[in-house]
Amino acid sequence: MTLSDQLVVLIKETSLEVSDQQVALLIQYVELLHKWNKAYNLTSIRDPKDMVIKHIMDSLMVGPLLNGQSFIDVGTGPGLPGIPLAILYPERNFVLLDSLGKRVTFLRQVVFQLKLENVTPVKARVEQYQPETPFDGVLSRAFSSLLDMVTWCDHLVSVEHGRFLALKGIYPNDEVAALPSNISVAKSHIIAVPRLEGERHLIELVKS
Repeated sequence: MTLSDQLVVLIKETSLEVSDQQVALLIQYVELLHKWNKAYNLTSIRDPKDMVIKHIMDSLMVGPLLNGQSFIDVGTGPGLPGIPLAILYPERNFVLLDSLGKRVTFLRQVVFQLKLENVTPVKARVEQYQPETPFDGVLSRAFSSLLDMVTWCDHLVSVEHGRFLALKGIYPNDEVAALPSNISVAKSHIIAVPRLEGERHLIELVKS
């Protein structure tokens, strides 16, 4: 089974609507990640078939839970979940932030080759990055604890409707308990990723 066939089969197990062109772009991204990973060590997952499940599907399943037009993916690494989400939603804008130069170099190459006009890779530490306008959502996937996320990213979120969106494994009770009093859990979503073992949660946090 080709990677494209595998991805199409997995998408059919969800309610996602993904065009043939989007599938092609997602597979191009996997192939670039696989190629660059050998030299740049961007992800510990080596097999492209595993990348389709653990990286692409895991990122895409967050999509239906997003609200707003502008998002920043902090500690994006090789572009997860930002790149798959940007491919899925070309009408939304994504800033991909990472402090490591080689990751940002890879992301710029992805943006160039896939012609992603809604993605802006930025090399910066999150606490030093100053956007012109706050974002509707701050995304993180394996970035840090919830407390670190809301502390370091406080200036990135729009106060009126902005959300912190943390992709986690099992529900992080201890991390939620450690949140400051002006941060509350708006929603917690259990995410079902086809063929992925283990729990996945998206935690939505708001400032009060």
